[in-house]
Order: sequence, then C-alpha cells, then structure tokens
Amino acid sequence: MTLEWNRSALPADLERAILAGRVATENGVEPVLVRDGVVYSVFDTAPTTADLFDLDDPTAVEGRRLCDVDALGAGGSGAAFELRSPVDLQCVKACGVTFAVSAIERVIEERARGDAGAAASIRAELEERVGGGIRSVVPGSDEAMRLKSALIDAGMWSQYLEVAIGPDAEVFTKSPVLSTIGWGGHIGIRSDSHWNNPEPEVVIVANAAGHSVGATLGNDVNLRDFEGRSALLLGKAKDNNASCSLGPFVRLFDAGFTMDHVRAAELDLTIDGPEGYRLEGHSSMREISRDPEDLVRQTLSEHQYPDGFALFLGTLFAPVQDRDEPGRGFTHKVGDVVTIRSPLLGSLTNTVVTSRDAAPWTLGIRAMMREIAARQNAVVAA
Repeated sequence: MTLEWNRSALPADLERAILAGRVATENGVEPVLVRDGVVYSVFDTAPTTADLFDLDDPTAVEGRRLCDVDALGAGGSGAAFELRSPVDLQCVKACGVTFAVSAIERVIEERARGDAGAAASIRAELEERVGGGIRSVVPGSDEAMRLKSALIDAGMWSQYLEVAIGPDAEVFTKSPVLSTIGWGGHIGIRSDSHWNNPEPEVVIVANAAGHSVGATLGNDVNLRDFEGRSALLLGKAKDNNASCSLGPFVRLFDAGFTMDHVRAAELDLTIDGPEGYRLEGHSSMREISRDPEDLVRQTLSEHQYPDGFALFLGTLFAPVQDRDEPGRGFTHKVGDVVTIRSPLLGSLTNTVVTSRDAAPWTLGIRAMMREIAARQNAVVAA
C-alpha cells in the first residue's frame, strides 16, 4: 500500500518552521530545506544532512528551488520528488525505559517470558506494588536507591528498573547508518514475531560536535516477545529490515522552536488495521523521567560521533488494548497504518509489513559516496 502525501503531515505552524530532510529526485537523493512551503535542494552546499547539520547555521543556507511541499510523494510512489528518511550518515541511537509506564511494561515482558497471555496478571501486580513509586522518583537520586533496596527485598527487582531509576540511562544502537525508513514507507516487523508494537517517539538530531540541532518523529518498532524472552535478544527485537522510521523532516532549532518545545511535546498515535480495528494512544514528553539534554550527554559519554547521531528519547506509549482474544493485548497485523502526530513536528505515517517483505536495504555508505562523487565530478566536467 502506497500512502498519499499531503500537507497535513507538516507542522501546524509551517510558515514559522525551518525543516531539513532528504528528497529523491531524478539526480539522486538530495538534502533539502523547507521554508514557507517551498522545498530547496542544498546539495551544492551540503551533500549530506550530516554536512548540513555541521554548518554554523543550517537554517541560513539558501539552496536551489525544487518544488512546493504539495508536490512531494511517499517513498515508492513513483513521484518526481519522493520523501526519504531525513537522516543519512548519522548513527541511529535510542534510549529505553525513560518513562515509568515503559519500565513497568518491560518488567512484564521479562516476567511473562514473551507470552502476551500471561501479561495481564503480572501487570496488575506490578502496578499495585511499584507503579506510583517509580513515577515519583528522580533517576539516580537517594530516594531512587531506597526504592531499589525495597524492591530487591520484596523480590520485585529487574534489570529494566535499574535503567528506569538508576543513574545510567539505557542507550543502544537502533539501526545501521542509511537503513531508516521515511514518511510513507513500509515499516517492518519480523515475520516470526507474535507480540509487538510501535513506539512513537521524539528523536533529537545532533551534529558531529554533539550539539542538538533539531528534532523529528520516530517509530522505534519493538518486538515484545523477543525482548521478553531475554534482554540479550534486544538486537533481534529492535534491528531488522525496515524496522525504524523517521520523519517527515527534522525541525531545526531556532528562536521559535527550542529544546523546551521538545520537553513539552505531546504525541498522538493511531493504528488503523485492515480489519477495521483502531487503536489510539498518547505520549507526553512532560512525563519523561530523564531530561533530553541528559540523554544526549549520556550518549556522548566516552564516545564520539563524527557524522552526528539521531537519538530516540523513549516513549510513554505501551498498548494493552485487546485486539483479537480478550486478555492478549495488542500486536501488529500486516497492513496496519501507523500515524504518529505532534503539532510542531507534523506526522509520520507508515504501513506495516514483515521485514522479509519490505523492500531490501540496498543503499549503503559506499554506494552513497559513489553517487555523490559522480554528481560532483559531473558538475566539474560541465
């Protein structure tokens, strides 16, 4: 299913926003800026978005007019200007268990050993015993350590609670460079997963110096059965073909959009199933346990990212609404249309397929470098 692009996917205050992203044209994939509803190629100044974000002021690049935003199309649509994921050479990192509800759900997965049917009773017990306590403490604080001791004594401790209230955030690599999916693309679930869900998140984009330059929306697809069986299966639960989407654009930070807007962001999620099923969810960044700047700092601790990075900040959303059998909660079906919305970032929409059936990932770093070199050489020759 190819989704039809429309302007409603853009920020509500489009006239004030400066957006950065990538668009496929007949010449190849070009970094772009969007101002006042017009898409400008900035390839001549910055051949990658990693280069663009390293400029002193990415918002000031002029660019060459490509099209109006209404002329854009979803990936795979055959449109003259197709949207791609807004990042290219950046590492794609993610933080887990940054909200209290997600901490509880991870403990449920662990204790249920990936069995969705066993989750309901475990959920009730955990929420009764620890839910309020987790919500009220600052991670790494003395109060958090006292809560940890109490939970250990009660036999309720978990590795997931450690990253929820301990001093160290969970930061992992979500997706290889250049493998992320953009607006309208097919997003993949492993064909052998039977309990999974989307994770709607705000994603911070940082440059090579580690400075946060903007934010976008992301879907950090999660396989609850795989991770629930063992935390050592996190790689299989998180990193599969087409399992990570970003977009539609990175909204660059400026006087009208700052990290404080990220801290106050409200996200809505809808899932429309092929059988008529509909699920609605909400996530509020106001309830995050760790500040976004702290998560960026922890990502940079004793590590460098010479091409920058994109960082998923985590989600409050944990779907428990039954889909088929009572008590078995939610899981995806092929054909689900997932939309994540936030007023100042727009909306990210993707259709669910299996990772086996999603288009194979073929544009790697070498191919991209050859494509850029060929274009630059052609300009010199002309």
